[in-house]
Amino acid sequence: MRVPRTIDSVASTFSLSRFVEDARVVMSVAGRARQLARLPDGRTTLVIRMFDEGRRGDVCVAGPRTRALFKNVTGDARAVILQFKPGWSAPLLGVGASALTDRIVPLEDLWGHSGSDLCHALLAARGLPEVLDRLSQSMALRTRQTFEPASARLARRAVRLLEGDEVRVERVAARLGVTARHLRRAFTESIGIGPKDFARTVRLRRAVRLAETSKDWGRIAAEAGYYDQSHLIADFRELIGLTPGTFLKRAGERFGPGEAEAGFHDAAGR
Repeated sequence: MRVPRTIDSVASTFSLSRFVEDARVVMSVAGRARQLARLPDGRTTLVIRMFDEGRRGDVCVAGPRTRALFKNVTGDARAVILQFKPGWSAPLLGVGASALTDRIVPLEDLWGHSGSDLCHALLAARGLPEVLDRLSQSMALRTRQTFEPASARLARRAVRLLEGDEVRVERVAARLGVTARHLRRAFTESIGIGPKDFARTVRLRRAVRLAETSKDWGRIAAEAGYYDQSHLIADFRELIGLTPGTFLKRAGERFGPGEAEAGFHDAAGR
């Protein structure tokens, strides 16, 4: 079940909308097995899992992925998923994004007792607005205690260019007035992956979206920013582990609406 984005409606002087680009609730149904997937996208995500009607659960941080992650999930649970905008997780979590790449970390491992306290508070929340309100209060304290380097702002500007109309990292660096090496350091620290890897995820996700309405892979490759169709297929194989056709067939057969990212932290052993 997808929940409308209600971040801006949270009554707080601190707005999560500055840092979070998506908030959703996903339900699992007992006795129903599903295959869930998380594609690489350069995002860090906070996942709050609730079992037994909220009587138990956990809060984990999932760092940006360099490869797709698949998981067969069964059980009866509810998850609240908050996806941070690229480059904003470090001031909120107090750790560089590169320390979380391809990792799933309990929040209490990052924050200690305050992370455990927040976990209990979130599990006791009675809905998404209350979850966001309690997160806002906690994150407001974290941002006041954290210094943000200029490299984070540089990385976010580069993200906007790469997700816009620019496809070459060298041209992005030139437009920002820095060397490609400097941009790579800033990007890795604040986003969690290098700018070239991020650009690959942008092209991949564009291709997936375009393939929802077209099966002309040559045209999809061109519109997504690939040199040709063979480069698109190579990225699908390397980043997802499947050919484009096989991935989309499995997606159509197994992934329900809004379910694609619900259970990814289980796949890392949680």
